[in-house]
Order: sequence, then structure tokens, then C-alpha cells
Amino acid sequence: MNINKIAQHLNSLLSDSETGLAFDCLPIDGDVDVLQINVVGREEIPVFLSITENQVLCVSYLWGASEVKDGQLANMHTSMLEMNIPMPLSSFAKIGDKYAIFGALSINSTFSDIEQEISTLSNNALEIIEDMNEFLI
Repeated sequence: MNINKIAQHLNSLLSDSETGLAFDCLPIDGDVDVLQINVVGREEIPVFLSITENQVLCVSYLWGASEVKDGQLANMHTSMLEMNIPMPLSSFAKIGDKYAIFGALSINSTFSDIEQEISTLSNNALEIIEDMNEFLI
């Protein structure tokens, strides 16, 4: 499995996806190849997919540390920790100065599994931004 095959598959789904979402994928070459996946209608919160020897990793960046209201960091972190377990297929992370959510899949995952992960991660990103809005500028 590689990111080009995943991109071809997701781009070919159009409105025939199992999740009802449409995808626009853009491979990004680098030391580690990354696939930027835009869910149509949600382009402001793309999912970034990379593949290692052990896993398929999907990440969505949510907001920057500078976007947290003064005095609200501890409250936001507590809310994130409380939300982490009941949030399906996603976990919180901080990458540099950006907050993110991510999900990981087996390297042997099917295209259907990957589509489900991307859809769930995108749905969770929207929900998290709405739920954490009170802590953000």
C-alpha cells in the first residue's frame, strides 16, 4: 500500500463512498511522503496521511497554541483529556505549537478502513473545534 494508490482510490469514489463524503487528495513529496486529504466541504481542516513500516497515520491540525484564551489552557487540557476516551478512533496530540487529533491504522488496513478513519477523524475535528470553542480566541 502506498499514498498514491490511496489517493487514486479516494479520488475515484466521488459520491459513491461508503461514508457519503467526497475526497480531494494531494500527494506531498518529502523525506516522508504525505497525502493531504481534503474532505469536500471541509477543506479548512485537511487530514494528512503517512505510511510507515508499522502503521498508517492520519493527522488533522486543529488550532495553534496562540489561539487559546489567556488563563484557559488548564481548563482546555482537562476538557480534552475527559473527551479523549469517548472520542471514537481519534486521540489528541500537540505537534510543535499546534493541537491536533490523530488516528492510526494497521499497515494491512483496507481502503474501506482508511476511508472510515479519515471520515471519523474529519467528523471528530469538527466536533472538537465546536466543543473547545469556549477556550479559543
